[in-house]
Amino acid sequence: MAISKKPFGVMPDGREVTQYTLTNARGASVSVINFGGILTNVCVPDRNGVLDDVVLGFDNLASYLAEHGSMGDTVGRYGNRIAQARFTIDGVTYQLDANNHGNHLHGVLGKQLWDADPVETAVGDLLRLHYVSPDGEDKFPGTLDVTVTYGWDDACNLSIRYEATTDKPTLCNMTNHSYFNIGCGGQAAGDVLGAQVQIASAKYTPINEKRLPTGEICDVAGTAMDFREFHDIGSRIGEDDANAQTVSGYDHNYILPGNPGEICYAAAVRDPESRRIVEVFTDMPGVQLYTAKELVEQDGKGGITYGNFGGLCFETQQYPNGINEPKFPSPILKAGETFESTTVFRFGIY
Repeated sequence: MAISKKPFGVMPDGREVTQYTLTNARGASVSVINFGGILTNVCVPDRNGVLDDVVLGFDNLASYLAEHGSMGDTVGRYGNRIAQARFTIDGVTYQLDANNHGNHLHGVLGKQLWDADPVETAVGDLLRLHYVSPDGEDKFPGTLDVTVTYGWDDACNLSIRYEATTDKPTLCNMTNHSYFNIGCGGQAAGDVLGAQVQIASAKYTPINEKRLPTGEICDVAGTAMDFREFHDIGSRIGEDDANAQTVSGYDHNYILPGNPGEICYAAAVRDPESRRIVEVFTDMPGVQLYTAKELVEQDGKGGITYGNFGGLCFETQQYPNGINEPKFPSPILKAGETFESTTVFRFGIY
């Protein structure tokens, strides 16, 4: 195991950004920059032992500073959407920036420069990132003290652990927003419609035209939302969901069956040509499947042009708009409490 680092550009205010690369004994590696806690590269072998980078992203800081669809970001304070960018805690209503069709999406943690502390151990390498989000940043209440720890081991397990505390009641829902493409050639493989997905969930939260949950919890059985068995991502696009709405792509929250605080199998994607597989384990109550239907055409790493359905995300999370839906688990973090969550992406061959 080894950790290396190199410059990755300079912020507009003159602060330097560093890229850290964690490499295991098999030569597989992950790279993270301390701007946004962004996962920039994951290089893992296919069935023939060929190493490819299997996450979408950019070769330069300027592209990450621009609007980039949150590629690889550590998102928060609240990953996913909050309706009308508004919520109430203890009788006080907070109005956030409406950055997504009148709603609030993801927040600004993925746009901040974090402190970084690389740690080499006998069983794997760690990169600890730390950031203090001041009271009122992004118009959220409370000072949020956040640590995100990336881990990488010889078995190609990428772990991401989130920890946060606050000095007054606030919201906390952090996740990683990497776009995976595990086909032959990795991020250069084209669309992911032929990749096969499984999600360990019998229920999901339907959405409206603004991709906000309706507040319902519906069964996936008999609908285009059913991924309980592996099947091609594109095979049911064009079919109906539980509310007879045509599914043109996936941007939906699936309810996971695990107990709070228990890390369980959540989902997987596999590619029948490269034979790569990524399995996802988490202790969060939900996972968002996002298939990047509206990914704006843009030039990525190595001059590759990304387009619609160019990758897919598994965003482990609290439910979208959970603060405003009484049937959903509460995403409130109070003073004296610690938000703790772990997600593991296991890369392998099947």
